[in-house]
Amino acid sequence: MDRLMDVMTALSVVLIAFVLRSVRRAHIRVEYSVSWLGAAVTLLVLSRSRRALESAAAYLGIADPPLAVVFLAGCLFLIVFYRFSVVISDLKDANISLAQRVAILEYHLREQNESRQTQASR
Repeated sequence: MDRLMDVMTALSVVLIAFVLRSVRRAHIRVEYSVSWLGAAVTLLVLSRSRRALESAAAYLGIADPPLAVVFLAGCLFLIVFYRFSVVISDLKDANISLAQRVAILEYHLREQNESRQTQASR
């Protein structure tokens, strides 16, 4: 049990360091890093606090506390992935809308250029 908790602690610390490094180098935006940092800190607290882990396992009805950490980690990351799926969907919709607006503007510009050319040729 202690080895698994040590591994979870190490993975949490690595995730925190990786996210902070990515924010510093501008590979990830700050508002998106909050979800990852929250998940990593939650895992860190659960892997280091035996009392919190045992109470979470008892609440979930899981006999083995390390299994509760793995279960909670899976749930946390599913929530983070769902949040990013929503963000990506919104960005895709905004991208489609922007492409449509650009197409309309290009159409109007072409129309104006054609009308100017016909007026200049008269």
